[in-house]
Amino acid sequence: MSTVVLHCEWLLTMVEGTEPIQDAYIKIVDDKIAAVGPWQEGVADGADEVVDARTKLVMPGLVNTHTHAAMVLFRSLGDDYPLFTWLKEKIWPLEAKLTAEDVYNGTRLAINEMLLSGTTTFADQYFFMDRVADAVDEAGIRAVLSRGILGSDEEVERKLEEAVEQGKKWKGKAEGRVTAMLGPHSPYTLTPAALRQIVTAARHYQLSLHIHVAETRDELEEIGKDYGKRPVAYLVDQGVFSRPVLLAHGVWLDEGEISFLAKQKVAIAHNPSSNLKLASGIAPVVQLQKAGVQVSLGTDGAASNNRLDMFTELRTASLLHKVSNQDPTVVPAEMALRMATINGARALGLGDQIGSLEPGKKADLILIDLERSHLTPCFNPVSLMVYSARGSDVSDVMVNGQWLVKEGKLVKWDEHEVCTAAAQSAKGLLER
Repeated sequence: MSTVVLHCEWLLTMVEGTEPIQDAYIKIVDDKIAAVGPWQEGVADGADEVVDARTKLVMPGLVNTHTHAAMVLFRSLGDDYPLFTWLKEKIWPLEAKLTAEDVYNGTRLAINEMLLSGTTTFADQYFFMDRVADAVDEAGIRAVLSRGILGSDEEVERKLEEAVEQGKKWKGKAEGRVTAMLGPHSPYTLTPAALRQIVTAARHYQLSLHIHVAETRDELEEIGKDYGKRPVAYLVDQGVFSRPVLLAHGVWLDEGEISFLAKQKVAIAHNPSSNLKLASGIAPVVQLQKAGVQVSLGTDGAASNNRLDMFTELRTASLLHKVSNQDPTVVPAEMALRMATINGARALGLGDQIGSLEPGKKADLILIDLERSHLTPCFNPVSLMVYSARGSDVSDVMVNGQWLVKEGKLVKWDEHEVCTAAAQSAKGLLER
């Protein structure tokens, strides 16, 4: 049994109804949080490690609920295009050339960026997911993995079988840090029969679904032309909402759809930077929140963001919805921070394990160096994290009670080696 006690300047637990704690401590035993509260003499007695973090803020690790990690290999390729053009002319032709090793190298690079900027859990939808899981296992990060499923009905059958087998293989592995969902890509890349087949498998194996829905106006027009319905109604017909759903984007939703999604307890992964960059639109986040929908935050892939920095998403989400609603009170700092922590955990079905710092939960946390010009003074630590902090302010990261970043350096592997391997994979893709 190993005990670590952190003594920090500020502690943000993100527990409902609690205030930030100044001059605080958090006690970790093995992989779980044992106690939190104001610092007092004796709390560190018998600890194996006492961390003096009195110039730092401690908060839950950030939860990125929608990304395609290995797409970092396409960063800065095909920028400034609308979504459908970007996918069909730039991304899909390159993805057809990817190997399992490319995806492994790309995922490791993405994990570098995520860990160094404070993300401790990510939801990934891509392919060659065995190699993605290998990278997650080696890095020590937490992940919810979905094999992206799209294409002809024959292709779907093969990919679905692959997804189910991977879910079985990784269940309980990597110290329990890897969990699985099924990943039907979107309404416009799957036939009704394929969607129904995926839903049937999800029911049988008790898996949730991670799917892109209502991302662009073009999607609405295409589904309307092909099936005479809006995407949500089309998915209802295929039984998609009979399973728990993590719905990525949800930009083009009307009032009736928002009400329906709330009743179905659908979770939304809001991707503000990607939606802005692709000019997809602005998701109705305020209306979703008012309806009681669980709204979380994602970066999407680095090919359409082009960062995997959740601090950027925090700030962007808050500011975007203030101006789009002409109301400076909407998506306040605390709500934005909840979207990136406890809401994200709940969206992934992990709310009982991570997303807040309280006894019994997993020790997934990050330390922010407050000795920065742009973080001085600190009157309101929550506002400071949302409107002033950057991913580069993260100094230390712990997942499952294990240090993965110490004083800005990765612990498990060499950052430069990972960057070199990924750069070689990216170059090789263009040469094939």
